[in-house]
This record gives sequence, structure tokens and C-alpha cells, in this order.
Amino acid sequence: MAGEDFLECPVLLHGKVVTGFQRGSKELGFPTANLEFTGDGEELKRRLKHGVYFGLAKVENGPVYEMAMSVGDNPHYKNKEVTVEVHILHEFDSDFYGNLVTCLVAGYIRPMLPFTTLDALIDAIQSDCDYSRKHLAAEGPFYQYRTHPFLTEPKAENAGDLVCIM
Repeated sequence: MAGEDFLECPVLLHGKVVTGFQRGSKELGFPTANLEFTGDGEELKRRLKHGVYFGLAKVENGPVYEMAMSVGDNPHYKNKEVTVEVHILHEFDSDFYGNLVTCLVAGYIRPMLPFTTLDALIDAIQSDCDYSRKHLAAEGPFYQYRTHPFLTEPKAENAGDLVCIM
């Protein structure tokens, strides 16, 4: 069931947006920011359970928005490498490649799965986004994370650092 594995503490990370496979917005209708890490951020890919997560994100010093994030090899597409892709639940006017994205990962939604059709994958992503919005809404249990110091005062020198993980 979705969301059974809440994190003991939020996972806090910074990553630089790099070019990915270009499927998020073009094929799926859900643009993603593919994050590149340095230092402990690379350890995130090895230690965090592959799957889909919900949380909050911001680009550079912009506002904080809800997000859904995938960590893994995207079995639907049979990718060979593990990626971290953040879908920020806001419509941006332009791309933000090269910018720093700050994320607070609040909880786990589901494992990454191969889907029988593209429409099934799109439906699952929409469900992930709805789950994130619901749990991060003003009446939701994770609303207080919007004012977490990591989001309100991110430090660029920690870009790519994995700040907290179970």
C-alpha cells in the first residue's frame, strides 16, 4: 500500500539539474529535474530504497513546492543506470538546467515498477502527484516541513550532500 514506509527523518539533499532522457515532459507530460550529486549524494543512490517518494523542493532561492521523486533504474524503460528524478508540482516558464534544486524527502510512496502500457505509467505518476499534494497540504501531517531550515536557508556549498538518511 502506498506510503507505508514513512521515513524516520526527512532525507535532505541538493543536486544540480542535468539533462536526462527527455521523456518526462515530452512522452509522459510530467517534466522532471534529473539531479546530479557529488560527495555523499552519490551514496543516496546506493542506500535509499529504489522507488517513488514525496516531499518538497525548490529551485535555487525560489518558492517551495510539493514534489514526487523517483530513485532507481526506471524498470518501465529498462534503464541501466540509477537516476534521481524530481517532478516539482508547479508549472515553470522555462527549463532550469544547471540550477541547484533543494529537496526534502518526507516519505515513500511505492516501488518502481515496469508497466504494461504507457497509459498505466502515466496514471501511476498522476497518483503519485496526488499523494504528494494530499500529504503535504495544510491539513496534512507533513505540512510543517515547508519551513524546515534546509529549505529556507540552503547552503550551496553542501550541494549534493546527503544530510540525513535512515
